[in-house]
Amino acid sequence: MRRLLVFALAGLFGQLVDGALGMAFGVTSSTVLLSSGINPAASSASVHLAEIGTTFTAGLSHWRFGNVSWPLVARIGVPGAAGAFAGATVLSSFTGDWLTPGVALVLFGLGGLVVVRSLRGDLRGRTRHPSTLRKRFLAPLGLSAGFLDAVGGGGWGPVATPTLLTAGRLEPRMVIGSVSASELLVTLAASAGFLIGIGGEGIQASLVLALLAGGVVAAPLAAWLVHHTDASALGVVVGTLLLATNARLLMIELGTPGPARLAVILGLASAGAALTVRTARRSRAEREAEAAEAAGGAEAAGGAEPADVEAAIGAEAGELAIGAEAGEVAIGAAAAQAAEPEVIGSVGGGPRS
Repeated sequence: MRRLLVFALAGLFGQLVDGALGMAFGVTSSTVLLSSGINPAASSASVHLAEIGTTFTAGLSHWRFGNVSWPLVARIGVPGAAGAFAGATVLSSFTGDWLTPGVALVLFGLGGLVVVRSLRGDLRGRTRHPSTLRKRFLAPLGLSAGFLDAVGGGGWGPVATPTLLTAGRLEPRMVIGSVSASELLVTLAASAGFLIGIGGEGIQASLVLALLAGGVVAAPLAAWLVHHTDASALGVVVGTLLLATNARLLMIELGTPGPARLAVILGLASAGAALTVRTARRSRAEREAEAAEAAGGAEAAGGAEPADVEAAIGAEAGELAIGAEAGEVAIGAAAAQAAEPEVIGSVGGGPRS
């Protein structure tokens, strides 16, 4: 029972992070399963079977909060599914350990780039629509991310999310929501590949259900969190997570002692937290300044309205006065014309001598 509770908590924490940051469920859950002695193929298969439920719930939750671009989901999810099926087939026959150092190095670099772009304000992405991302960029990205996800037990989010963020064209919440929604296609394809390759060997239904239960509980909360989080601050969090997790993997590959690894990871986490707070405060100050400027403009427009009304009233009064004067002149002219025959008659009708 304790073991199932640990897996459920791992699924809850992994999905909370994954739904809010677009990554970590597969990596977190696979780490727990591997540490329990489950072989890599069975571990990845178990994670992907659990993700069928969690990714569906996460995608639905993100959609309800307006975090999903369905055209982007289709353009990255379909090639991702093809890559995931291929990766599951490969892992069913070979080991994926040789991919770890190379992938970690690439993701570490992407994490640093995400942090830099976040601090510069490049990740707000308010000027571009998801359709501006080209297929020749999205197709290879989806294919490679799906392949690594199946081989490594996690990798769809860590590869797809930072790559789309570094493109600088979309808001982080749209990237995270779309990546989470498209992961359902990847998960279904990977699960099919594993079931064809290894059948049910090594897969424990109780562990899958425990991961699924924890993930389903966390999915709606994660979708709400990403919808109400500042874009630039969220980008810093994503980048810091990538830097810390992949620095750990690289140091393990290099044989770095445990205390040194801990010091580096804590240093990166502390720096990331400080930068996140600083970025959030700067964004808040900018929003308050924009709101104050908008309010000032509205007040100026409101102050000008009474003067405009008075001017209009004055103009109308002037027109009425002019019209009244014109009417008086016309009446006077008509009276003069009427009196003129009488005067002529009186002059012509006098006594003759």
